[in-house]
Amino acid sequence: MPFTYILFSKSCRKTYTGCTSRNDVNLRLSEHNLGKTKSTRKYKPWILIHYEEHDTFEEARHKELWLKSRSGRRWMKENIPFPKD
Repeated sequence: MPFTYILFSKSCRKTYTGCTSRNDVNLRLSEHNLGKTKSTRKYKPWILIHYEEHDTFEEARHKELWLKSRSGRRWMKENIPFPKD
């Protein structure tokens, strides 16, 4: 099942939103932490703070794009507890 996920970097207090077609969102998290993703490499380590399972990759991608929009970022700020220091 495809997933949409949100990662949080404690080192720089940034979030990263992505989606994957893999059945294991934790495997994708480990790839981010191993530096296999160029855009997240310099902000590791990452922790998984939210994920959603979808029926199709298209649904997951649509949700990812929405979460990156202004209204999606506002929803994240209001609904997802970000780790404290």
